[in-house]
Amino acid sequence: MYFGNLIADRDIPFLEGVLDDWFDVRRLPGGEIGPDDVRDASALLVRTRTRCNASLLEESAVQLVATATIGTDHIDMRYCAKHGITVASAPGCNAAAVAQYVGAALHALSLDRQGATLGVIGVGHVGSLVAEVGRRAGMRVLLSDPPREAAEGPAGFTPLPELLAASDIVTLHIPLWPENRDFADAAFFSQMRPGASFFNASRGEVVDEDALLAARPRLDRLVLDVWKNEPSINRALLTVADIATPHIAGYSIQGKINGTQAVVRAVGETFGIDPLRQFSVTGVSLPQEPYDIFRDDAALRRDPSAFESLRSHYAYRNDQLKTLS
Repeated sequence: MYFGNLIADRDIPFLEGVLDDWFDVRRLPGGEIGPDDVRDASALLVRTRTRCNASLLEESAVQLVATATIGTDHIDMRYCAKHGITVASAPGCNAAAVAQYVGAALHALSLDRQGATLGVIGVGHVGSLVAEVGRRAGMRVLLSDPPREAAEGPAGFTPLPELLAASDIVTLHIPLWPENRDFADAAFFSQMRPGASFFNASRGEVVDEDALLAARPRLDRLVLDVWKNEPSINRALLTVADIATPHIAGYSIQGKINGTQAVVRAVGETFGIDPLRQFSVTGVSLPQEPYDIFRDDAALRRDPSAFESLRSHYAYRNDQLKTLS
C-alpha cells in the first residue's frame, strides 16, 4: 500500500531504502524544511533543527511528526494535538552517549576523583546514567529533579540550593520547557560553591549565558556541548570554556541507531505497516577507537563557524568504549 510523501532530515542515518516501499521519500537539510516541502507529506521525520509549528505545518497533510531525538522542544505539541498530528520521539535513545561524554570530560579534566561531589540536575534517562558514572568513579553523587521529587517524594533527592552549595561539579540534564529557559541564571551561579565546575550537555537555552560569563571567574572548569542560538554560538563563552563541543554529546552510533529505529517504528505504528513496527538497524560496524573528547573540542575551536557542518559530518563514536586518557 502507498501512503504518499514522506520528508526526512537528511542527517538521520540508516534510513536509506527503509521506507521506499510505502512512501515517496525526500531527504532534506533539517534547517531548510519549509511549508512547501511538507504540504503534501503524510509524515515528517526530523531532528532538532526543524521547528515543527504552525508556520511549518499549517495546511499540510502531515499525520505524523517523529523526531529522532530525546527532546521535543522543537515541536509545538499543543498545535499537533489540536490538529490530530501524532508526535513520536526517542526518549533515552542517546543517554549512554551523553553519559560517556560527561565521563570523558570528568576524566580529561581530572575531576573524577574519589570523594568529589557530583551534583546531577535532572535525573531522567541521561541524568540517571551520569549519576552512575559518578558513583563508579567513587564520587559522592547528589541528585535534584523537582518534577520527579514531587511525584516520588523527597527520598534520594537534594534541594537545589543545597546541591549547588555542596557540589564540586554541577552537571545539567534537564529538558527545555518554557519554565526552564535560563534555569541556570545569576542566582543559580551565585549559589554554587566557589571553585566548583559547571557542565551543560542538555540544551543551550537552559543557561543564561551572560550570567555564566559573569560567574566564570568564580568557577573552576567549564564544559559546554550546547549553546544558545546554535549554530551561531557565543564566541566569548567558547573562549573561556575548558571543553567546548558542537552539540555532539549524544552522537554515538548506538544512539543514532536507537533514534532511527524509534522514528521508523513510529511510522509503522501510525500507518499500520507491520514490517516497520519492529524495524531494527543491522549490519553496522562499531568503531573501535576510544573516545577523545579533546579532538571534538579542537575541531570546534579551529572553526566555530563550522558548527553545523561538524554535527552533520560527525564520525559517530562507540559509547561502549572507554575514553582516551
